[in-house]
Amino acid sequence: MALAAVPCVLLYDFTVDDALITGRVAHHIANGSGYRFNAGGPVTDAVTPLGWAYVLAPFASGGAASAVVAAKAMGTLAWLGAAVWLGARVATLGTRWIRFLPLASLTFSVPLALWAVAGMETGLVAGLATLALVRRRLAPLAAGLAAAWRPELIPWAAALALGTSFASLGGAHGVSSGAGGTAARTVARALGLALLPAVGVALLRTLVFGTPMPLAALAKPSDLEHGFRYSLAAFAFAGPPILVLAPRTLRLLDTHGKAILVAGAVHFVAMVAAGGDWMPYSRLAAPILPGLVLVGCQLAEHAPAWATHLRVVAAIALAVSVPLLNPDPRVGGHRRALIEAARAPLAGAEHVATLDAGWVGAATPAEVVELAGVTDIRVAALPGGHTSKRLPERFVESRKIDALVLLHSGVAQAGEWGFDRVVEQRLARFEKVGDPESRWGKVAEIPLGATEKSYLIFRLREGSSTH
Repeated sequence: MALAAVPCVLLYDFTVDDALITGRVAHHIANGSGYRFNAGGPVTDAVTPLGWAYVLAPFASGGAASAVVAAKAMGTLAWLGAAVWLGARVATLGTRWIRFLPLASLTFSVPLALWAVAGMETGLVAGLATLALVRRRLAPLAAGLAAAWRPELIPWAAALALGTSFASLGGAHGVSSGAGGTAARTVARALGLALLPAVGVALLRTLVFGTPMPLAALAKPSDLEHGFRYSLAAFAFAGPPILVLAPRTLRLLDTHGKAILVAGAVHFVAMVAAGGDWMPYSRLAAPILPGLVLVGCQLAEHAPAWATHLRVVAAIALAVSVPLLNPDPRVGGHRRALIEAARAPLAGAEHVATLDAGWVGAATPAEVVELAGVTDIRVAALPGGHTSKRLPERFVESRKIDALVLLHSGVAQAGEWGFDRVVEQRLARFEKVGDPESRWGKVAEIPLGATEKSYLIFRLREGSSTH
């Protein structure tokens, strides 16, 4: 727990905008508005882990930010509890002290700590994924619950359920030569427990939203190339995957350990197929990392000491060597400053367009027209990526937008007004934002942390209308 807690403490103020999106939905549930991103808007699938907003709702009466505070505490406690179990399990793996050495990677694995404290569901999912490693009949249910919240974990859950159920029967030989009917029922039960929660969520989504896929899958399309690069980076720099690079010692793993390892490999393939993730720091890989740490410790019980030292040093060195893997722990503070600074400039607005719906939604009760489509099915269906949606030219009029919140790069770009992302550039071009004769006037400029970037808030000039 101490090894896992150190980075959690250091990174505790980290968060992402999507955490506030979930927080806003939870706040609307808490105040009786229902499962909606906008209080007066439609029921929308704005949260990939269906049901997570209801978990946060009891803590969300004070607003989206209070829901995120609760989510950070839940995720951190879930991961620290999983780390306690991991350490206790390693103690039973053998007699050599060196089996504990791979646990040192917990202090330097950025994805595990970062996503436990970020205010997303990932910390709880990592806890469930760790619970799925126990040698109990209901362990596949924990894997299934994790996959129900994170759909890309479905192949991992199925592979882990199959592998561990075979392991409980004594391996493939035991299944074929033993009581076939009993073995088949054991395997089928494990597979059912692993898949039924995700199937249930998909059916519920179909009934409520008309599609089994989360809205984010439509809003943020990706491809295999991005997925491959994402998985490769996660393998190289997350830490624990390096601990299992022991080809000569793998044969000494017990069948349960081999099942965990194979399931982990399946998940890396699934991340490629899913196209990776647009969030940083290998978020999709985080839930399966505790299993790889466990396998690494089991390998250390059998491998030469020099090989274990080499793998642990390599895992830690790679995890801390890339500057992009050293996140700014002040992100939460920057978000709070943005929210407070935007309250007055957005006061009285009715329809606010922005790409960053999380913090903007926490700053105003107005309807937030989110330009990525994560919370808006009409925008999600437009062609383009989540930062490059091809908005129609009359988009502002069609949505009755009276305020814009756009991210400025800090550098003027010819013909594009210096806005940071393609969809913002398109909107600015349509509306001639920044031109002296534009109907939009800048009412605030809010710096984004210590960067050169800033958020510009525009309101319709007096006498102008989008109706």
